[in-house]
Amino acid sequence: MATYKGVEINLKPTEGMAAEARKFKKWREEGEQGGTAVAVARANQLVNRQELSADIVRRMHSFFSRHEVDKQAEGFSAGEEGYPSKGRVAWAAWGGDAGQTWARAKDMALDRIDEGERAAPDALSIGDFVSWGSSGGTARGEIERIERDGSINVPDSDFTITGTPDDPAALIRIYQSTDEGYEGTDRLVGHKFSTLTKINDLRYLSTSEVKTMDRHIQDIVETDETVTITFGKSDATPPVVETAGYKDEDRLDRGELVFRARAADMVEEDDRRVRMSISSEEPVERSFGLEVLRHNDGAADLSRLNSGHAPLLLDHDLTKQIGVIERTYLDQADRKLRSVVRFGKSALAQEVYQDVKDGIRSNVSIGYQIREMEQKNERDGTVAISSWVPYEASIVSVPADAGVGVNRKAEFVEPVIKQKEVKMTEVNHEEIREAAAEAAKRDFQKNASEIINLAVKHNRRDLADQAIGAGQSVAQFRATLLDAIGEGKPLEQSAGAVDMSEKEQRSYSFIKAVRGLVNGSGLQGLEREVSEQIAKNNGREARGFYAPDSFWGGKRDLTVGTATAGGHLVGTDHLGDQFVDALRSRLVFNELGARFMTGLKGDVAIPKLATGVSAGFVAENGATSEVNAVFSQITMSPKSLGAFTDISRLLMIQSDPSVEQIIRDDLLNAIAQKVEDVAIEGGGSNEPTGITGTTGIGSVAIGTNGGAIAWDDIVNLVKEVEVDNAAINGNTLAYLTNPKVKSLMASTAKVASTDSVMLLDSPWNSLYGYDLAITNNVPSDLTKGTGTALSAMIYGDFSQLMMGFFSTPDILIDPYTAGSTGAVRIRVMQELDIAVRHAQSFAACLDIDA
Repeated sequence: MATYKGVEINLKPTEGMAAEARKFKKWREEGEQGGTAVAVARANQLVNRQELSADIVRRMHSFFSRHEVDKQAEGFSAGEEGYPSKGRVAWAAWGGDAGQTWARAKDMALDRIDEGERAAPDALSIGDFVSWGSSGGTARGEIERIERDGSINVPDSDFTITGTPDDPAALIRIYQSTDEGYEGTDRLVGHKFSTLTKINDLRYLSTSEVKTMDRHIQDIVETDETVTITFGKSDATPPVVETAGYKDEDRLDRGELVFRARAADMVEEDDRRVRMSISSEEPVERSFGLEVLRHNDGAADLSRLNSGHAPLLLDHDLTKQIGVIERTYLDQADRKLRSVVRFGKSALAQEVYQDVKDGIRSNVSIGYQIREMEQKNERDGTVAISSWVPYEASIVSVPADAGVGVNRKAEFVEPVIKQKEVKMTEVNHEEIREAAAEAAKRDFQKNASEIINLAVKHNRRDLADQAIGAGQSVAQFRATLLDAIGEGKPLEQSAGAVDMSEKEQRSYSFIKAVRGLVNGSGLQGLEREVSEQIAKNNGREARGFYAPDSFWGGKRDLTVGTATAGGHLVGTDHLGDQFVDALRSRLVFNELGARFMTGLKGDVAIPKLATGVSAGFVAENGATSEVNAVFSQITMSPKSLGAFTDISRLLMIQSDPSVEQIIRDDLLNAIAQKVEDVAIEGGGSNEPTGITGTTGIGSVAIGTNGGAIAWDDIVNLVKEVEVDNAAINGNTLAYLTNPKVKSLMASTAKVASTDSVMLLDSPWNSLYGYDLAITNNVPSDLTKGTGTALSAMIYGDFSQLMMGFFSTPDILIDPYTAGSTGAVRIRVMQELDIAVRHAQSFAACLDIDA
């Protein structure tokens, strides 16, 4: 039975919950969608009826509270169309209705334990004996002073504690046990009433009563920030030091590495050197199963740890390097990595080294990167990590949150899943044909189901029937539906459109989420729940964390009813993606009429006419020749764009909303600049192909080595498009160039050198009857022959430029790259693609000497 704050509580899932979890696994095997990787892990726990932690119970209750609304959706209940819906599948993973009832009851029981442990504001007096939770167990003492509206300066320390009428402060003398009973020490500490529990007078406990206690204090060491208490067992075993209370092989997740923390067996050597074990093959629960780090030859790449420069840190804080890792080797007998570390001579390093020698600090954590993992062992649920790279080690003193997910470095390489070889002794061709037919049937049904679901969302079931009859794929149907519904509404509701009350939107803090990942505590509270909900909407876990649309769109207090304060803005549906809305306002293509497609969750196949139908006159009774139109298609698929901004740690600790606005604007501007750049001349490695790189656009050349632009060149750009009948939308025809070309045209005579009429005249935003847009992202570094620093000008129908945005931005925190300066790098990953639907709708001049 589990124990929570010293109280036994049964946290074992019921058989009803296990049955729902088995239903979830069966649905997933049948190809139904719903539930994240976290849901899969939770279902495995419920099926095995594994005793859960209090933290997981709290998260279960939070999940059911957030997703109660899913019950109202079509397909949640048996007999409804679309059953089981994604929400119903996920609901089963967490135990279904049985799990909801159980989690609510257990959450209330945990609350009662919490409330029973708190001392009321008037429950304690001077002279009362109290106990409180310390890093290694339970500490006890006598209250000597109480402050209900003021501060207490704790003697012999820099620590000050402030009391309030609702939560007074107490100055407490610590008591420790002796063979004769409990005796007061000369150590004083400060605590709030809310952390204290009243106990019996320690002075009158008998020796036998003292010895029946689980633990007693043997030593106390205090720093400026913490009090570390060493506890001893009641029997004759040696004392134990528990400054952190880590379970063996707990995980600490911060930034973008994987962290493991363990109680290390440390052996002091000489000259400030200590030999310690830093990792083992103990399994750790992860979202995909029980992770096991392989400790055999070649599994761990020790090159970084054996470089002589790998840091030994305190609590993974790069500003607190306390030593260096001199040597790391594999202990094959014990299947562990062991390191010899040397502590520095700074005051902090010597303090930690002394604590290690005294046995006070005994926990070490490593940060590592996964390279390869093997397939899951279905028998025991373990997943072996067959290749991994440790980066650093830290002495730690704060327990890790075992439920925190795993993030990766920006340059993280997806783990390679090693497939097991299957030896086949005999091939049954009939079975293969039957299996292939069955697979084709399932694929058709799945394809049809996805098309129908997508069409029903937009009340266009008629299009679904036509698409299925024509044999369209889901990707092709997305393009058909986009054309039908127009640009005003996304295909899918934005994954970042999380239902949040006005209070929750005001409370959400992007900076708090960043701080949590930097200091090792991970995402907590509202920020964690929001990220998990968006992950569910996206259908995949974040590499860092997700922020809601309300963050990207900017927040403001609005009061319903007053038009100027937002009364006209109140709605009930999420019709747009606020990230894309905020982004497009920064793009020159927004005003030019480019097509923005949001809410994409898969490839989009956009048809285009490759060869048109011809017509002609025939003689009486003559036969008309058959000429079929030839169609082709362009497929838009997700491509990852990364942008980052560096913020100082001083800025990061600020809570002013303007700080978040600064970060948001920096990230949006960086992404907008790159999107605009690749839309114009993209085509590099992993980039979408931009306008100038698209095969088949019209071309106007000035000279062998380039040259100054003339009126003929401006006119010929339009001609290149019009002769191909490619000016499809007259409202979105425009020129696009850079400020250098604009300046050149404004100072170049239109006809002769004495002409007072320039190529570009007032109002300076119109040319040859078409709009003119300017951006520095139009290249000015082109070459041709001996010409260098040449510029470009584009003319075209910008409605034929397609910009597709997939999923929602993934935010990764990198405290390492700029760690030497004390800065933290915030990186945003957005999946998008850009395509030109009809190449003939554009023409470019790429050799303007401006």
